[in-house]
Amino acid sequence: MKLTNLSTGVLGSLLFSVSSVLAQDFAQHGTFTEPNTNITFYTSYEPDGVDPSGFSQASIGGYTFGIALPPSATTVDFYDYVGLIVGSTPNGNGWTGVLQGDMSASMPNHLMILAWPTGNGDEVVTSFRYSPSYQLPIAYKGTAKLTQIFSKVNATHFTLVYKCERCLIFDDPTQSEFNTSTSAGEFIQGWGQALESAAVKADAMSDFGQHDNGQGVFKVVVSSATHTDYSKWAALATSVPTGTVPTTTPTAVPYSSVPVPTATSYDYIVIGGGAAGIPIADKLSETGKSVLLIEKGIASSARWGGTLRPESGWLDGQNLTWFDIPGECNRIWNGGSPGVACTDMDQMAGCVLGGGAAVNAGLWWKANPSDWDYNFPAGWKAKDMLPATNRVFSRIPGTDHPSLDGKLYVQSGFDTIRQGLDNAKWTSVTANNVPEKKNRTYAHTPYMSSHGERGGPMATYLVTAAGRKNFQMWLNTSVERITRIGGHAVSLDVSPANNGGRYGTVQLTPVTGRVILAAGTFGTTKILFRSGIGPKDQLDIVATSADAKVMSNSANWLNLPVGKSLNDHLNTDTVISHPNVSYYDWPAAWNTPIEKDKVDYLTKRIGPLTQAAPNIGPMMWEEIKGPDGIVRQFQWTSRVEGSGGFDNGNTMTLSLYLGRGSVSRGQTTINKGLNMVVSTLPYGDANDLATVAMALDSMKSALKTIPGLTWLAPTLNQTGADYLKTIPLTYSNVGARRSNHWMGTAKLGTDSGLTGGTSVVDTNTKIYGTDNMFVVDASIFPGMPSTNPSGLIVVAAERAAELIKALPALRAVNKGGQCGGAKYTGAMVCAKPFTCKVINKDLSKCS
Repeated sequence: MKLTNLSTGVLGSLLFSVSSVLAQDFAQHGTFTEPNTNITFYTSYEPDGVDPSGFSQASIGGYTFGIALPPSATTVDFYDYVGLIVGSTPNGNGWTGVLQGDMSASMPNHLMILAWPTGNGDEVVTSFRYSPSYQLPIAYKGTAKLTQIFSKVNATHFTLVYKCERCLIFDDPTQSEFNTSTSAGEFIQGWGQALESAAVKADAMSDFGQHDNGQGVFKVVVSSATHTDYSKWAALATSVPTGTVPTTTPTAVPYSSVPVPTATSYDYIVIGGGAAGIPIADKLSETGKSVLLIEKGIASSARWGGTLRPESGWLDGQNLTWFDIPGECNRIWNGGSPGVACTDMDQMAGCVLGGGAAVNAGLWWKANPSDWDYNFPAGWKAKDMLPATNRVFSRIPGTDHPSLDGKLYVQSGFDTIRQGLDNAKWTSVTANNVPEKKNRTYAHTPYMSSHGERGGPMATYLVTAAGRKNFQMWLNTSVERITRIGGHAVSLDVSPANNGGRYGTVQLTPVTGRVILAAGTFGTTKILFRSGIGPKDQLDIVATSADAKVMSNSANWLNLPVGKSLNDHLNTDTVISHPNVSYYDWPAAWNTPIEKDKVDYLTKRIGPLTQAAPNIGPMMWEEIKGPDGIVRQFQWTSRVEGSGGFDNGNTMTLSLYLGRGSVSRGQTTINKGLNMVVSTLPYGDANDLATVAMALDSMKSALKTIPGLTWLAPTLNQTGADYLKTIPLTYSNVGARRSNHWMGTAKLGTDSGLTGGTSVVDTNTKIYGTDNMFVVDASIFPGMPSTNPSGLIVVAAERAAELIKALPALRAVNKGGQCGGAKYTGAMVCAKPFTCKVINKDLSKCS
């Protein structure tokens, strides 16, 4: 769940990421004839000023981007343009950037142009960069070429006029190619500026810091940018100034690593140490069989060796990191993402020990029984899940009063909202005591906290697993692929993802070994693709990537709908204000917490820092029947902070999540750089949106009796349907519409994808067409739950462990086809000692 509208260090390094704010074009547009070249540009201008919101409407010194195109660009896609950048350099320092977009300017894999003065007269250097994911931009190796036409530098600004060839097409050879369609009539660009200069001004490829002088997006109207004199203006670019050529080439620093131990195999290998991987590794280790848990990320909690602490040192000497302190939960969105956020996907996720359960707000819900009954097949209904639920909540009971003095702090938002809810006859409940009561009810927020700290799987399941001699855990190690013989996994290739990671091939115990993928919705999907499991078009991409030499032969591929059925809680932020609401500065508490709150937390585990930022609550639920007759479950998450361009202070953001009953589905795919992208958004079904509009109107009605309440977004007289029209469901606005509760890409079900169905795993969580490969994480969920999903994922892992342990042991098959008793030859395996007339690739036919 995303709980802030501030950019982070890594998001900021992408220059123009849109977080949970509306992706609006705040720029002023017009035409401008640059006097030194007489070139007329269609311009987008951000005024001089300071805008404290995450999505800026101003920049100190201002910002201008201009573009000129030929007349034919309105009918034929044109990849070149003549450009203008007027950048601000207050006190002689700073850099400016533009991101070449298409219908989006917020996603990775877009060409960036960075520019700054060198300090040598009127010289300006430029470089091409791009970000494959949530990481620092790297050098772009595509065919783009920039030739300067004119540059001028003074004490506070610089002007650069240039020709950019093949800049409206993205063709870095390591990534999937796409182009900006000028013939579509309009496209989106991004912008960003910083107040500090690059590390080495004379070096076009120098390192640079986060933008801190504005960011945003703007629309280019192609017809307004075209001009009959384009060819004459483009001809002014005759040479490439030396200042645009990189003077250094960044080189990768190899990680220190450890080889995989030889002559060692494991009965169970679990990939991913998150909300599912940790519990299932623990439960499987109860059998006495050897279990290896592999996590690609670093240690998070101090309990497991984590070291990430505030730079100011207020946690030095404490057995705590920022992951352990509930009040620092949104640090990943406020400059805490380098080394924490996954770098191989276009969405924000935690690639650390604990996964999402280490970086999220720690909300801890018992499932509404309807979530199991509505979404899952037989064997996974509420009655089937009850024993697993009881086991989980006996180990992690959670609490809605996490401070050890039993008090709740910073409750101005809760106390304000509850007035209207009570007047509207909504019912106050203790949520996890009555999980089925999710209609016109509200509650204080329960957390996975224990003893005033983040608890969850790392404080429970991992502790008991680590106490067993048959359990091992490797951190900083990425699983690249799983090697199969037909439908039987035999080994895993691993490489270091950080210092101390492992490299080499890990063996499963011959015949009987099993592998469980629990790497998350995107991580699991990626590994399956690289292991030859998924839609053919995705496996073809992997086969032309850096994996080409090690990709399994196409005859061994399993054509399953991996990556499809992608789902997420569609989020719609609304904003209100009230004079009684007061903001607590959670981001400032990272380095400079209020002294009393710091002392109270460190000495007593009491106070605001025991609660998840930012003042979450109340949580509210309602069920509404849509136009299609489907009853949809909604959850409202209230928090005291601004969003959508509205400042913190007296504001509250009420985020509306569309849960159970949603119809929309999307898809995640892989590109040639082996990064995962959300290629089809899982939002937008007309009946889904119509029901969301009804929920918006219902909440506005429920709160109408609160004296002094002001609706900022939507406005008081704006209907839910009209408000939804102002917040588009586009890639450039995905940050405002996602909840980061991604699910469904390895869907569990009885309709095998091998025979035209939609499911990737069966009701034992075993991948169709295999006999020893399982998926246990959020990707198996067929539909969205009522609430934040962490608790349900842990329960699903408990249930899956129960089912996997109950499966019969695998037995060898010899080349002659006799099941059982024969020496293992690597041909196939069967679950029973029967005779196979024919050994087929699909083990279900072995009979």
